[in-house]
Amino acid sequence: MATAGLFRAKWTERIHDEWISSLLRDRDDLTRAKLERTKALMNEAVLDCLVSGYESLSVGLDLPDGDDRHVLAAAIHCQADTIVTYNLKDFPQEKLARHRIEPQHPDDFISHRFGIDEVAVLAAARRCRARLKNPRRSAEEYLRALERCGLPQAARHLRDYAEVI
Repeated sequence: MATAGLFRAKWTERIHDEWISSLLRDRDDLTRAKLERTKALMNEAVLDCLVSGYESLSVGLDLPDGDDRHVLAAAIHCQADTIVTYNLKDFPQEKLARHRIEPQHPDDFISHRFGIDEVAVLAAARRCRARLKNPRRSAEEYLRALERCGLPQAARHLRDYAEVI
């Protein structure tokens, strides 16, 4: 959806480091090389995605987990209005509101975008599924993968349009 211009995705090298470390810890089937390739493709696909120069903003930010302050600092620095995360408990709405930033679960974020521009989200899903070539995935396999990733609402919305994605 970011490559389709539906929103401006932003992240940092530190965020990349965290998701890569987490997946390597939890998934024996993945290698650092594969994940570094994914990182490079993400950075290449989404224009102006990397945030830098945010580090000094971390000092003084108040979050339940101090290790997450860098995420809020980067969001403040790039003037984001939403932090999209599965980890909502560590980004309480009342803490982010003072910075005019909203925490949002990825499933809610996608569902909200679906409500704004259904056709564009469908086209983005179709492009995403088409890029899955090794192995190719049917629409139903793609939708089940979204559900396994914690995106049941998104899968439910898209399921009604399986023939076009």
